Amino acid sequence: MFERLFQLKAHGTTIRREVVAGITTFLTMAYIIVVNPSILSSTGMDFGAVFVATCLAAAIGTLIMGLWANYPIALAPGMGLNAFFSFTVVGSMGYSWQVALGAVFLSGFIFFILSIVKVREWIINSIPMSLRFGISAGIGFFLALIALKNAGIVVDHPATLVGLGDIKAAEGLLFFGGFVLICALSFRRITGAVMIGILAITVVSMLLGMVEYDGLVSTPPSLAPTFLELDLSGALNIGMISVIFAFLFVDLFDTSGTLIGAAHRGGLLDENGKLPRLGRALMSDSVATMSGAALGTSTTTSYIESTAGISAGGRTGLTAVVVAILFLACLLFSPIASIIPAYATAPALLYVAVLMASGLKLIDWDDITDAAPAIVTALTMPLTFSIANGIALGFITYAVVKALSGRWSDLNPSVVIIAVVFVLKFMFLDAA
Repeated sequence: MFERLFQLKAHGTTIRREVVAGITTFLTMAYIIVVNPSILSSTGMDFGAVFVATCLAAAIGTLIMGLWANYPIALAPGMGLNAFFSFTVVGSMGYSWQVALGAVFLSGFIFFILSIVKVREWIINSIPMSLRFGISAGIGFFLALIALKNAGIVVDHPATLVGLGDIKAAEGLLFFGGFVLICALSFRRITGAVMIGILAITVVSMLLGMVEYDGLVSTPPSLAPTFLELDLSGALNIGMISVIFAFLFVDLFDTSGTLIGAAHRGGLLDENGKLPRLGRALMSDSVATMSGAALGTSTTTSYIESTAGISAGGRTGLTAVVVAILFLACLLFSPIASIIPAYATAPALLYVAVLMASGLKLIDWDDITDAAPAIVTALTMPLTFSIANGIALGFITYAVVKALSGRWSDLNPSVVIIAVVFVLKFMFLDAA
């Protein structure tokens, strides 16, 4: 059965190797089952329901990727997009979390349509690389600001907008300890470094009496508070266009970049350097996003942590199936997830931020017409507390700088159209 489903021999792998790879991938991304509920519950969503939705969305998306696309790629609610969902769309813009879920569903639906009509490659190839690097770094900076805020390291200040918090507080010291522990374990290539860091800080907090132990295993919490609570009609509000676009845009490039990078790592590209069954893989991602929104979580996307499993020998969808099973098993451990404090998950956010900011090294710093739009994109995301604003200002800057510099050959119709749409949005929608 396994041979028929996954073509193990053709991929030069075995059941044992695929199982080990699946366990490896899961351990590197398991932190999401505690980080995602922590972030989304700040909107008023029920923590237990989001925990269940996170596990189920990850399991469903990963299972589809494994059984249909036959790739060792795991999916789960994406970092950055969950923060955008909670702190920008709901927190700053004032929309309800039900409307935000509706926007996530619509972005997944559009992603699905783009995958069917096969215009995805045109869209991906038409976006400048410098903006892609800037967007990735900007999301990292956005996560870093949230991490430092949750740990009490960065606080608001009436004169300077932000200032330094009480770094001698126990929460701040534990945050710093967790971050350096994760970095050290990662450098030593310890599998599950992020999850180990989160659990270590939680255990220390329990010993210090800062959190109370509430058990290890229990029946899963009810999904009812978030299940099918998405508001599609509210998400169709014209003011949500930029939000839906941001969800779609980031998911599209996150997924495509992860798929190509992971496939290259595992030697899964064909002789032309292309990914076979790319359409299936992208549709698996879009279906996972729609399913996750229906269950009650933010955008579900492919995880770059999948490369850990691929490095361990994973080559087929069996690796993904193993990851999906482990996510389902996590449904029994909700008591542990519920007691983990925000300052224990904050180090994970800062660590992911470091990884995402690494794309800045790939920018051509000698070309100001590439560097400037990338930096505008990266800096305005955290400073305006919005991924959508960062993307918009980045596109506008890129188009105007290239045009005024006479670099017309660097511009393509899609970039110009997107830039014009964002200008009109700022002029009319935001003004209203």
